[in-house]
Formats: sequence, structure tokens, C-alpha cells
Amino acid sequence: MGRSDHHISLLEMLAHLRAMAKVVDVPVNADFEGGFAKEPEEVAANVTAAAATGIAGLSIEDSTGDPSKPLFDFSLAVERIRAARLAIDASGTGILLTGRSEGFIAGRPDLAETVRRLTAYADAGADCLFAPGIRSAQDIVAVVQAVAPKPVNVLVSSDFATVPQLADLGVRRISTGGALARTAWKGFIDAAKEIAAQGTFTGLARGAPSAEVNGFFA
Repeated sequence: MGRSDHHISLLEMLAHLRAMAKVVDVPVNADFEGGFAKEPEEVAANVTAAAATGIAGLSIEDSTGDPSKPLFDFSLAVERIRAARLAIDASGTGILLTGRSEGFIAGRPDLAETVRRLTAYADAGADCLFAPGIRSAQDIVAVVQAVAPKPVNVLVSSDFATVPQLADLGVRRISTGGALARTAWKGFIDAAKEIAAQGTFTGLARGAPSAEVNGFFA
């Protein structure tokens, strides 16, 4: 959105989801952040609204945005997932619910607590479990085994693993977050800096040909 705080409103999020779900034939999964609310009943109402946009899945995280207390209390976090589950079930949409525990990217990289939370989220009705920031094989296996047979999503934003390696660890879903966009922006920034500083355009020669780009999105 180009905002310094990187935040958008619930209404903006719902509008984006409707627009994306309308124009593509593939399933759309929504990073629904913390459900745009704190209390379970409010999360449920917002999930109900999201379910009406045509998306195929959404995630609810347990991050508060408060550095002094970055995660919701355990019992509240579980009830928020349970409320999202009930809202989805009531919608009849079959949307896939991902329960996210944010400790590893919110200043609380505690594997035992992450496993405790994800296990509880699975029991509360999450279809898929996700702890962004876990990277070691040992941590990934611990999460996979704790919530089995439910699937685990792993975020890959660098080259710490390959698809076959993650599959061997039992991971059944992979996301890249903003990594692909940051990769593209790196090329953009480097080329722009070259033009500004040197007056040359060699960076532009590394861009994808128009025909390839158009064919990719055809």
C-alpha cells in the first residue's frame, strides 16, 4: 500500500481479496494477519466477512504487534483460532484455516512454546499449522511430528533448504512470503542506482524479455 506503517484496514483487505479471487482461476489464500481484531467474537465476524470474498484459505496469527508482549496469551490465542474455525464452518465455504504462531519472528523464538501453541491450534480446528521463522531441520521436524497428521507450512525466504529437503522433513506446504517481490525489487534498485551513479544501463540487460513476461502471465 506504500504506507510507512505497512498496515491496511479490514475493509481494504476484504476489497483486495474480492478483487484477486474474482480474476484468477487458482485458489487464493489470504494472510488475514490477526483477524483484524483481538477478541474471538470479533475475529469470527471478520472471518465470516472474509469467507464471502471467494478466497480458498486464510491464516490467523497470534502476534499482538506490541513489542513488550508480542504474543496473545495462550488461552486467548487458542480461542481466536476456535472462533475462526466456527465461523468458517458456519459459512459453509470449506475454507482452509491456517493457524500461525509468530514467536520466531516476533522476538520469542521458543520452540517448546511454539509447539505447544501449534498443537493447541490444531486441536482448536486449524487445518494447517505455520510457524514463520523456523529454519533448522530439527525445529521443523519437531513441529511436523507434534501436529501430525495435520500439514505444516514452512516459510522460505532464503536458500536454507530445497523443496525435496523440506518434503523429506515432512513439510507439506511451502510459502515464500514477500521474498519473490524483494528479489524483484533488488534488481530494480540495483539498476536504478547504476543509472543514477554511473549513467550506464547494464542492469537493464538482466531483465526478463517482454515476450517471456507476457507468456508467463498469459
